[in-house]
Amino acid sequence: MKKILILNGPNLNLQGRRDVEIYGSMTFEEYIAELSQRYANKVEFDYFQSNIEGELINSIHQSVDKYDGIVFNAGGYTHTSVALRDAISAVKTPVVEVHISSILAREEFRHISMIAPVAKGSIMGFGLDSYRLAVEALLG
Repeated sequence: MKKILILNGPNLNLQGRRDVEIYGSMTFEEYIAELSQRYANKVEFDYFQSNIEGELINSIHQSVDKYDGIVFNAGGYTHTSVALRDAISAVKTPVVEVHISSILAREEFRHISMIAPVAKGSIMGFGLDSYRLAVEALLG
């Protein structure tokens, strides 16, 4: 059985309550339950969310030999964090970057991802289904 970490950055703890016209009304707790049921007997998921950059970096560092991959939505840190980029580069755990909305269809400052160049791939714009698509990418 594969083990995948779903890692979310700042403000994603508000999923289902924040900007529902962009992000939808389902919470991550509800979505992770659906995802776990969909991949029962195939994937074990762990979920971690933090608004603190250092905690996200620690989670990436601790992924080595623990997870087969990380599905990572860095939130606003996507566009600013060299430290998260360096953490991903420093480990062998494959990371798939995800975004619920298309960052390319939003404000211009969101068009640049510090994460994308060091990730296995990037998936965006498919709502919460972006996470499932990232899991599929990791399962290969």
